[in-house]
Amino acid sequence: MIQEITSSRQAIELEEQFGAHNYHPLPVVLSKGEGVFVWDVEGKRYYDFLSAYSAVNQGHCHPRIVSALSEQASRLTLTSRAFYNDILGKFEQYMTEYFGYDRVLPMNTGVEGGETAVKLARKWAYEVKGVSANQAKIIFAEGNFWGRTLGAISSSTDPNSTNNFGPFMPGYEVVPYNDLAALETALQDPNTAAFMVEPIQGEAGVFVPNEGYLKQVKALCEKHNVLLIADEVQTGIARTGKLICSEYDEVKPDILILGKALSGGVFPVSAVLARDEIMLTLKPGQHGSTFGGNPLGAAVAMAALDVIRDENLADNAFYLGNIFRERMQNLANESELVTLVRGRGLLNAIVIDEDEESDTAWNICMKLAENGLLAKPTHGNIIRFAPPLVMTEDQLNECADIISDTILKF
Repeated sequence: MIQEITSSRQAIELEEQFGAHNYHPLPVVLSKGEGVFVWDVEGKRYYDFLSAYSAVNQGHCHPRIVSALSEQASRLTLTSRAFYNDILGKFEQYMTEYFGYDRVLPMNTGVEGGETAVKLARKWAYEVKGVSANQAKIIFAEGNFWGRTLGAISSSTDPNSTNNFGPFMPGYEVVPYNDLAALETALQDPNTAAFMVEPIQGEAGVFVPNEGYLKQVKALCEKHNVLLIADEVQTGIARTGKLICSEYDEVKPDILILGKALSGGVFPVSAVLARDEIMLTLKPGQHGSTFGGNPLGAAVAMAALDVIRDENLADNAFYLGNIFRERMQNLANESELVTLVRGRGLLNAIVIDEDEESDTAWNICMKLAENGLLAKPTHGNIIRFAPPLVMTEDQLNECADIISDTILKF
């Protein structure tokens, strides 16, 4: 008999009893979301300062996106790619024109986008660059995070992701993030197909590289005939104050990976964009997904991107982000607990003056939840702040007050 959930404690106990223990959530059970707010089972309202890891940039349950979902769901949800459907072509034209690429390959999740990009880069290396069979190499940056499939964790430098999951994917090399000299050394290998990098490392703690890093990375890749893959699953779709974060360095990646807010958090949609020379190396039967490019996801993604453009959410993120970092820097000047503030747009983090093994950041987040704001630590002592981009200036300042008051009284 399936139980009716009447309390947070009951919901948590059910997950503990019947679910895999592969997450460690804050003990808050959410049952409703609207805009920048979420409500728990007991009816308490919170500001959401995580946005489902930047999947809900457009705010929870945005009516235009939900309407697109409902309308398409009542007509046609899935055909597989065994047949054409009347939405996919429109979506592909929409995406390529929106982001300025020749072609798009739609998938479902961010990690599928990453896997697709790696496969494309290898295929290009063999069929265009002329790398010998099975010798292609992909370079990644230390601290990267693009999912937890075996392919993704094969590039990870986080022991928590890799311990007791080997053996790992061959043909990967890892270099330090934000280190151009190390990258150029690795690029000199003629078997190198691509360098895959996040313009800002989100899961690692919102690490922002030196000014101009990505521009210089692109120049090095061009010099050595290597593809630049930008993993913008978290930093894309207006999160950092630009449509994609690569725009800060005026860089157009050879392969662009998008996900998360591509659907506004309503339905899993990801996409990989590239020029003809790269994308057309794939032939029928060589890559795909039953759900990839489904009509429901395509309709939702177009509505989600309409919202980004029509509501000027990139500009809002840029404007509010400057205010937020100034408020957090003022907090750092007042509190010894906060040692560093970093970020771009509305993807920001504060570093707590404790090591990664400390519970201080976790306990701060617990107190923030008591005070009506939800955030979560990453890597132990870093608190990431990423509210929905539909937030107003008054709401942002109210949230900054909550964060400051909580930490100053901690």
